[in-house]
Amino acid sequence: MRGGLRVAGGQRRATVTGKTPQDHVSLVDVPDRIELAPIGTIHSPYKERHGTPRQATVTQGARGDAALEGIIELFAEVIGPESLQGLEGFDYVWVTSWLHLNRHWNPTVVPPRGPKVRRGLFATRAPHRPNQLGLSALRIERIEGLKIFVRGLDLLDQTPVLDIKPYIPYADAFPHARAGWLDELNEPLDAPDRPSVPRRQKS
Repeated sequence: MRGGLRVAGGQRRATVTGKTPQDHVSLVDVPDRIELAPIGTIHSPYKERHGTPRQATVTQGARGDAALEGIIELFAEVIGPESLQGLEGFDYVWVTSWLHLNRHWNPTVVPPRGPKVRRGLFATRAPHRPNQLGLSALRIERIEGLKIFVRGLDLLDQTPVLDIKPYIPYADAFPHARAGWLDELNEPLDAPDRPSVPRRQKS
């Protein structure tokens, strides 16, 4: 291992690659609340939850049975166009959003796939969560100014955008990873949701 010695405060301190070890954690208090501000908004063909894809890659049963196009529009007063330089070279973008219509959550949920079994919230992709964060991988069609035209939306119109990052296959794709209870389903992972049974009306 490469290393060295550096004099700091009159003491000889061992270092790795010649750099003095630092403690950045103790310099700032850990916050108990976090404030976020949108950097943009979603323009989506979906205006209601029904018919909106539950995942960007699952379109069966969604409106049009196809991956529809939408727009990520960044706010000019927050983001300059230079922040998008180079993004056109990527096929997909991660979008972190704020699911503003969701207000409540439960520790267990019944997913729309497979048998009607309650599962732990964090073992599902249910949109109702303690913090209303959404994460979507969307295909980039083109970029015009501060507008990113994307396909495969699973977000409602006017959903606030908190951040975007390029999708990088070597870091973001794990094709042989286990998928927990989803691996036990005898159906394709992109199959439509379980048919809902209408509730009986009270007589």
